[in-house]
Amino acid sequence: MGNGLGFGEMLGMLKATLAGIPEHREGQNRRYEIADAVLSAFSVFFMQSPSFLAYQREMERKKGKNNARSLFGVQVIPSDGQTRNLLDPVVPAWLGASFWEIYARLAEGGLLEGYRGVGGTRLISLDGSQYFSSQRIHCDNCRVTVQDKQTIYSHQVLLAVLCAPGQEHVVCLEPEFILPQDGHEKQDCEQQAMKRWIHLHASRFAPWSVTILADDLHCHQPICEELLAHKMHFIMTCKPESHPALYEEVELLQRVKGGISTRTERF
Repeated sequence: MGNGLGFGEMLGMLKATLAGIPEHREGQNRRYEIADAVLSAFSVFFMQSPSFLAYQREMERKKGKNNARSLFGVQVIPSDGQTRNLLDPVVPAWLGASFWEIYARLAEGGLLEGYRGVGGTRLISLDGSQYFSSQRIHCDNCRVTVQDKQTIYSHQVLLAVLCAPGQEHVVCLEPEFILPQDGHEKQDCEQQAMKRWIHLHASRFAPWSVTILADDLHCHQPICEELLAHKMHFIMTCKPESHPALYEEVELLQRVKGGISTRTERF
């Protein structure tokens, strides 16, 4: 990315993080390394091809070499089932260091200066997303809901990305996974994940140097107080149907001359 940090260097940071993942297997069958499973999964997303690894295994069988090894450093490509067995017990937080190391290197190299918005602050969007859903496949960390008498198992995550108007790309920061042991419904669960993200990572930024962007789900007093307590600005969507008292107040102000002013900025 730019002249300061290339793919090979970022991949090296990821590999350094993988070296610190503890071994969770107790048996003697350790043909496949956990790091190879992580890099294999990463390669699928990076190449945007679900059949990438199958093709690489076939290439290895026929030619004795494959692109997964040359591009991503995968020594032995595990099967899909083996990849799941190796990665399911891995705690997501163990992979967090590489996100912040890459962010720090980009900042040090001046490559994030274009990612500023209101008041010269860096803009960080926090938003929940569902990345898995099934009526059959599930695990202990699945969120369970019932729709039309059908049980749905799903996984959700709070994604954090550095963004800015006019920027084609975003910079991914460490996400916060939404787990059922939060003990809340979806709305509260996502909010708890946001609170955890703030508590864990606000200290990584200088006071008042960041503006958090969030949707209407998080636009309420406890979250706002949490952000202010951690010296972070915020801009949130505020819908009339979820904030009726506020919009009643706005309507009253509209009746007063000069009660409401409008300012528009274009980037």
